[in-house]
Amino acid sequence: MPSKKALIRRPSPRLAEGLVTHIEREKVDVDLAVEQWEAYAEALRAHGWETIEVDPADDCPDSVFVEDTVVMYKNVALITRPGAESRREETAGVEEAVASLGCSVNWIWEPGTLDGGDVLKVGDTIYVGRGGRTNAAGVQQLRAAFEPLGARVVAVPVSKVLHLKSAVTALPDGTVIGNIPKVDRPSLFPRFLSVPEEAGGHVVLLGGHKLLISASAPKTIDLLADLGHDPVVVDISEFEKLEGCVTCLSVRVRELYA
Repeated sequence: MPSKKALIRRPSPRLAEGLVTHIEREKVDVDLAVEQWEAYAEALRAHGWETIEVDPADDCPDSVFVEDTVVMYKNVALITRPGAESRREETAGVEEAVASLGCSVNWIWEPGTLDGGDVLKVGDTIYVGRGGRTNAAGVQQLRAAFEPLGARVVAVPVSKVLHLKSAVTALPDGTVIGNIPKVDRPSLFPRFLSVPEEAGGHVVLLGGHKLLISASAPKTIDLLADLGHDPVVVDISEFEKLEGCVTCLSVRVRELYA
């Protein structure tokens, strides 16, 4: 049976100091962010996911964006080496968490950099964004870790947003979705659906046709519902001020071996 575990990490009290690269900085309400994070975690649990809270990293403002610290493929956890040096201390607690789940643990090594937000898995195809936070050595090391396990790794350019999954994610049938102005090369994806809002390009597959999606994308929510999907809407506005999205706030662990 596939596993339904999700790693999450409580926001740092220093969240408002988090990095901003492609947007103007706005004031972040940390108390509201904590409320939104708790509601996000509850939405996962309400749809059958067991949440596993990674030890907090209070001195790391961006640590709530736990997805960037590890990439899962089957039961192998690839601990990343974030492109932003200030984020590299975030990985230790995540390594402990995945090891405690019985995952096989690998690492990205210097000079490689890789952020988990740059990695989109569609079946056994792994798209990896080559952009500001992930370099060519990181792509090569990810390929070396996962291709022997049956993955096909496809590198794609990212220049308009922070991470690949800031631009695109995928529906349950493998169709990649994104807001065209934020996607460098839509033609690289075999099936691509344009959505009307940037936040609409970000979904988390909860099982069946249930899709976790931000309240910031009402037109896309209606579009996906019209296509027969079941949007599960969460408000993550405070995290969006830091270039976060619904994928960033958890690591879904779907293929742990019994």
